[in-house]
Amino acid sequence: MQATDSQRNTDENSLHVRFWGVRGSIGTPSISHLGVGGNTPCVEVWSTDGSHCIFDLGSGARDLGNHLRTEKRKNLTIFLTHFHWDHIQGMPFFSPFFDPNYRLDIFAPDVDGDPRELLERQMAAPNFPISFDHLLAEISVRASVSWEEIAVGSLTIEPFPVQHTHFVHGFSITLADSRVVFCTDYEHGNPERDAQLFDIAAGADLLICDAQYTPDEYTKRVGWGHSTWKHAAQLARQAEVGKLALFHHDPEHDDAQLAEILERAKEIFPATILATEGQELQF
Repeated sequence: MQATDSQRNTDENSLHVRFWGVRGSIGTPSISHLGVGGNTPCVEVWSTDGSHCIFDLGSGARDLGNHLRTEKRKNLTIFLTHFHWDHIQGMPFFSPFFDPNYRLDIFAPDVDGDPRELLERQMAAPNFPISFDHLLAEISVRASVSWEEIAVGSLTIEPFPVQHTHFVHGFSITLADSRVVFCTDYEHGNPERDAQLFDIAAGADLLICDAQYTPDEYTKRVGWGHSTWKHAAQLARQAEVGKLALFHHDPEHDDAQLAEILERAKEIFPATILATEGQELQF
């Protein structure tokens, strides 16, 4: 685990973010990629008063699940951005699902079908040897819609629609005066969605933003549902966020390439970091 990269909140109750998976599209267990991380998306957010939630269950969820088993917390709240494989493929390996002492509330969009049925489908034979119905935890799957706010203890979670190839939720997470915006699988270019994201991100302490492509790569991938590091940096500067975390790293970008991307992004927005597996931020 890396040392905490933080903006210290003098209040007793502070907001924490930890990255368990930061890679997009497919896991990359290559030595050249493991400095930043090879697991697909999974982000943990909590406050010091015990309020806690999880965003996406990519392959990073396996390590998160093992970590959570060492804690006393038995009620978990999970928000899924969408159902593309890289964002749910860790679910069958998330150990709390197999423990009858856990209760899990899963919020997910229902635009592409009933959320529970979509999760059941990925574990149905012949895709996986254990069906969703054989999970031992108490599981509730609920539809989250873009105009609802959801309270998780002292945290307020506000979903919003994101431009992608399928329906995606971004999430704004607020604790008192601290706010984090999680916007993965986002493609710029839709004026309405871009304006909405700008309004939501404005003044946030942290913007976690899709930055999968370089500008040159994007010219060959328009319509694939992802943005560029340059657009993310420009958005962060214009929205005057406190910090930008480039996220959903392309599987072709190794640590050296990502280091170059970071330096170029910092020329536009100096308070830019690479979302890195194991990294913890505090606000």
